Amino acid sequence: MIKTIDSIPVSKIQRASKLMQTGAKVGVNYLKYYGDKLVNTELEAKDRLNKNNAEDIYDGLKKLKGSALKVAQMLSMEKSILPQAYVEKFSLSQFSVPPLSAPLVMKTFKKYFGKSPSELFDTFNARSVNAASIGQVHKATKNGKNLAVKIQYPGIANSISSDLALVKPIAISMFNIKGKDSDKYFKEVEDKLIEETNYILEIKQSKEIVKACAHIPNLKFPSYYEDLSSERIITMDWMHGEHLSEFTAHNSNQEKSNKLGQALWDFYMYQIHILKKVHADPHPGNFLISENSELIAIDFGCMKTIPNEFYIPYFELAKQENINNVQLFKKTLFELEILRTDDSDEELTFFTAMFHDMLSLFTQPFHEETFDFSNPDFFKQIAELGERYSKSSELKNMNGNRGSKHFIYINRTFFGLYNLMFDLKSKDIKINNFKSL
Repeated sequence: MIKTIDSIPVSKIQRASKLMQTGAKVGVNYLKYYGDKLVNTELEAKDRLNKNNAEDIYDGLKKLKGSALKVAQMLSMEKSILPQAYVEKFSLSQFSVPPLSAPLVMKTFKKYFGKSPSELFDTFNARSVNAASIGQVHKATKNGKNLAVKIQYPGIANSISSDLALVKPIAISMFNIKGKDSDKYFKEVEDKLIEETNYILEIKQSKEIVKACAHIPNLKFPSYYEDLSSERIITMDWMHGEHLSEFTAHNSNQEKSNKLGQALWDFYMYQIHILKKVHADPHPGNFLISENSELIAIDFGCMKTIPNEFYIPYFELAKQENINNVQLFKKTLFELEILRTDDSDEELTFFTAMFHDMLSLFTQPFHEETFDFSNPDFFKQIAELGERYSKSSELKNMNGNRGSKHFIYINRTFFGLYNLMFDLKSKDIKINNFKSL
């Protein structure tokens, strides 16, 4: 019997006390770790610490749902930054969150439609089939059609600002953010999370992207039903397929890997370069694989518009000749707010070198006609680079508040996309294929 939730902590005090309980558990784990180190090797003790912390932090965030859990999802995609125990635990946040109870589901329908699900649909399964960070999905039918009904958790939209205020001090110390203009980053995340709770906006965005990308080969989308949707409930076609991460766990057919990888890459490049607006949440839970090995995209709550003043310099630095042009490279780093006018000579030298290293590596796919995303060496180099800078004592003493606010979701998009391409083990991907679509 699956455990269900009858209520979610909604008030600021309730949510803060939940996070404090989690903090206390993490403190106890560290005490255990210091004892553990005396008896076992440093590596064993550290592994155990990471495992216990990941478990406790995840369980705390799971009870809060909403933006706190969304942060866990975002962290789970940063595979090259976090210890493996965190990645494994936080990537569960896409699939294994306890669902809302049937009475709470009924209450939500009554509030937004003035009707129960059985009055709106021919059949409606009150037990959810999939629970995620800000909503859960139920199966329904109407007029012979199989439908997926996504219901947002109560109180989530109202708790975003206070959740982020709780997470902010942790983020500031983790990323060494200094200076008064750092609020722009938190505002960007807050605005996006608030947008994600607006299901009327999500339906509009979904329909726009479906229409704009319908011509891309081997890519499928559900249809959306506005008359059965509201600001907290979305009804769409039920799409048959297995989650991308389930598919990659057993697939050994290279042809399928390449076909799906090309569809995924074309989908993202077309959005970024043609639409200048991108689905900025590329984690495996948002994609299904059909029986015919087509890619199905099912969630467009998080869309990021890419303004030209960011797009132009960002992709200038994807060209190898620009990365190696010292003058132009430095000028573009200033345009992207990576270098700051108040930087010391030491900071200018350090961050120019750091971003030269990073961009030379990250932009490799764009320097080729075709790219092999199954190559573990490329991802190993990314992980090693992340590891090197995460341990850098120089970096810890410098102002980490740098880069345009647009980096947050664009970098997240590329991180997620690269990880999905690697999971699919896609080879021979035509990088500029989108231009001929």
